[in-house]
Amino acid sequence: MALQKLSHSYTKIGFKPLQTTVRYILYSLSFSLFCICQISAQETNKTTEVPIPAEKDSVMVDTTKRVVINPEELIGEKAQDTAKTDSIAPEPQLLTDKVDYKATDYMRLSRRENKMYLYNEAEIIYGDMQINAGRIVVDNEKSEVYAYGIKDSVGEYIQTPVFKQGSNVVEPDSIRFNFDTEKALIYNSRTEQNGFKIKNEVSKRENDSVIYMRNVKFTTSENIEDPEYYFYARRIKFVPKKKIVTGLVNMFIADVPTPLGLPFGYFPLSEDRTSGFIIPNPGEENNRGYFLQNGGYYFAISDYADLTLLGDYYTNGSYTFAVESAYARRYRFRGNLRFRYENNLTSERGFPDFAQRTTYNIQWTHSQDPKANPNSRFSASVNFGSSDFFQQSTNQLNTGNFLNNQISSSISYSKTFPGDPQVNINMAATHNSNTNTGIVNMSLPNMNASVSRIFPFAPKVGVKKGIFQNINTQYNFRGENRIETTDDDLFSAEMFEGATLGMQHSIPISTNFKIFKYLSATAGTNYQENWVFETIKQDFDPDANNGAGEVVRDTIQGFDTFRTYNFSASLGTTIYGTFNFKKGKKIQAIRHTMRPSISYSINPAFDQFYDTYTRTVEDDPTTPEIESEEIVEYSRFEGGFFGAPSNVFSSSIGFSLSNNVEMKVKDKDTTATEPKKIILLNNLNISTAYNIAGDSLKLSPISVTGNIPIIQNKLDINFNATLDPYALDNNNRKIDVWNIDNGGSLFRLTRASANFGYSFSSKDFEKGKVIEDPLENQNFRNEGRPDDLFGGVTDFGEDRSFDRNRDKKIDPNAKDYSYKIPWTLRLSYNVNYSNNARENTISAHSLMFSGDVEIAPRWSVGVSSGYDFANPGFTFTNLRFQRDLESWRMNFNWIPFSDRTSWNFFIGIKSSALSDIKWDKRREPDRQL
Repeated sequence: MALQKLSHSYTKIGFKPLQTTVRYILYSLSFSLFCICQISAQETNKTTEVPIPAEKDSVMVDTTKRVVINPEELIGEKAQDTAKTDSIAPEPQLLTDKVDYKATDYMRLSRRENKMYLYNEAEIIYGDMQINAGRIVVDNEKSEVYAYGIKDSVGEYIQTPVFKQGSNVVEPDSIRFNFDTEKALIYNSRTEQNGFKIKNEVSKRENDSVIYMRNVKFTTSENIEDPEYYFYARRIKFVPKKKIVTGLVNMFIADVPTPLGLPFGYFPLSEDRTSGFIIPNPGEENNRGYFLQNGGYYFAISDYADLTLLGDYYTNGSYTFAVESAYARRYRFRGNLRFRYENNLTSERGFPDFAQRTTYNIQWTHSQDPKANPNSRFSASVNFGSSDFFQQSTNQLNTGNFLNNQISSSISYSKTFPGDPQVNINMAATHNSNTNTGIVNMSLPNMNASVSRIFPFAPKVGVKKGIFQNINTQYNFRGENRIETTDDDLFSAEMFEGATLGMQHSIPISTNFKIFKYLSATAGTNYQENWVFETIKQDFDPDANNGAGEVVRDTIQGFDTFRTYNFSASLGTTIYGTFNFKKGKKIQAIRHTMRPSISYSINPAFDQFYDTYTRTVEDDPTTPEIESEEIVEYSRFEGGFFGAPSNVFSSSIGFSLSNNVEMKVKDKDTTATEPKKIILLNNLNISTAYNIAGDSLKLSPISVTGNIPIIQNKLDINFNATLDPYALDNNNRKIDVWNIDNGGSLFRLTRASANFGYSFSSKDFEKGKVIEDPLENQNFRNEGRPDDLFGGVTDFGEDRSFDRNRDKKIDPNAKDYSYKIPWTLRLSYNVNYSNNARENTISAHSLMFSGDVEIAPRWSVGVSSGYDFANPGFTFTNLRFQRDLESWRMNFNWIPFSDRTSWNFFIGIKSSALSDIKWDKRREPDRQL
């Protein structure tokens, strides 16, 4: 086993802090013994010693004083004698740093016992190593040192030893060390390493490289003294930085032994990520038989990237191959790559219901840190593969993506060239697939370039004034290569047969100025030049179709171009109306803001780009011998990349009115100096147009859009409607007659819709909310919703990203809820009305909802569903139950009805180091449906 990334964790048992403790003890004891030898040599020889009480000890040190020993001062006189030279090289000194030690009550040297005592909050510091204990005793006669706790006034054992070196900490009950044999005994040590909390009765250090342990408990529980589960090993051999070898290992749950265990164990140790095997998950499925899933190998390539190879195998021959990689470079970029290929077999070969289906999916996300390069940026968001991947995938249930029939990808690179003017260039490749029809649209490559807006007549210093100084222009370029194909023709030669290429240049020129100080006016024109490399010539063949004749269309390869231009102008202003209430009222004022505007536009007729052909038609079907000729006008650019320019002259006037209504109320906060503003109606827009050059139906339908805030900054209702002033004939076709003159109302409501989305919870007013990274949300990366409104992701791999509470900290002292129960609720409502041809129907009417409730501190239930009012019935429904078992987690997901009926039960250890210890049982949906 080996340590690996979070999403694919291995079982690793680490006791590394014990290694740090041994070296720490050795150094601490060595410098302590040096101190004793030097000080004892200066005492006079006495046969007896009179015990002196601690409070009257003549050698007691002031507790506010710290004793510092310099290793250079420990060198004897002989070593300092320069008159003699010794051919034998002196032994290197163990003490290479200053020694610092103290105690609160006393530090006593006993010559009779040949010991040194440090009592109450004793501390010894040497370099980066530190030992703290209630009492430290150094026995020079036995060459041993002891560190242990003391008892307080009520008999509690306190100030147990704590050994520190760097970030490693070991907390035993007591320790005994012999510096001659370099062996140590550590009793009831508690430490933490690589996510494990370890407690053992006795640790014996044989030498610098081997440590033996007896009666060891290791767990990932937060409470090492009373864990809800642990693994018990009777004997362990620990080689620092190399390996751990154990004897029989048993798993205990609530101090009850289980049959789960291993006769022996071997665990390699490394502080860095290492490569290693991933244990597969066994199971059984009705259609494909027994299986092994998510087995493979993890490669720790470097500190910046990794690679995971995974695979599944089923006894009926189905298999899956997957590649996953994550990479990151601080302040530069980060991303991840996932590829999955599945060969799904149904039934057995030779049976009539046997079927084979292959699917694949590629996902790649890449984001660049803005600080890496302010003038260029590369990004990628790729979700590409088979249209039916999410419906047929055998190893994940992605509800949100299954309901979405569109998947898309985008890879782009942008570059900015600073200057005046500034030049921006963007290169991109995009993709869009319809999972229902299997049609794939790609734009590969496309390029956009622009030159920033320039004011050629503006003064170099000061504000631009008037029509002339505000004249501005810019240049835009767009080039694109479009490919439309299907899943079957993807990556084949037929894929490029329908590719089309086009380029467009546009130069807008505009200006703005004031009229009578209150009217804002704008005027401008836009010139476009379109380049295409394929046109269509049309002609009529009277002999085709058995003499009935038909239109023949020939594709002409070659460069061609057409140019268009138009002119527009607008005039607008802002009108305010305020109604003030009496002083002292809660409502202080209501203000209505109106922004009327009128615009005029001219679009010339570009009939120079149109040609004609003559076709014969029958005047009367009863007399087919009588025919007449009809002249048909067409453009060679029809059906091309940019379509054909208009050959109809248009001169129209547009009207629009925007309304905002807001209210000022007295703020509840007595310290506020300004009243609080509340929006009553937001952006109620009314717009229409009148075509002066039209011969009929000159008035366009009136469009109404708006937004009504219900809960400030949380719930808004969006609505829109279309009102047509013209009437319909008996065939439900629009005629040039006012609807009111035809016996109807002033306007016909032809279309209307309303929708809102609302997400709220019991924690809305809490601070410190965590915003989820889209790159880490698998549902969002797959084109689904990040809020699980239509259901979440159930990934049967190691990641299991559907569990959002995986690392949630639970208060061990939490009690049952009394009246405040945490909850979340997400709503989405939509209704559409259609009445274009007197159908008078509600085409869509649905309410989607998703919510979770924590019925107890560690119990959570949730549901994602909805109801379709237009076609009565519940929409796709997903039920979920979660139980936090402190160090474990338990989940149950159930889709009760539809052709995706399935369920999944999972229980396992939260820690990534022991993620292989789990039980997963599920019933997958019937893929044949």
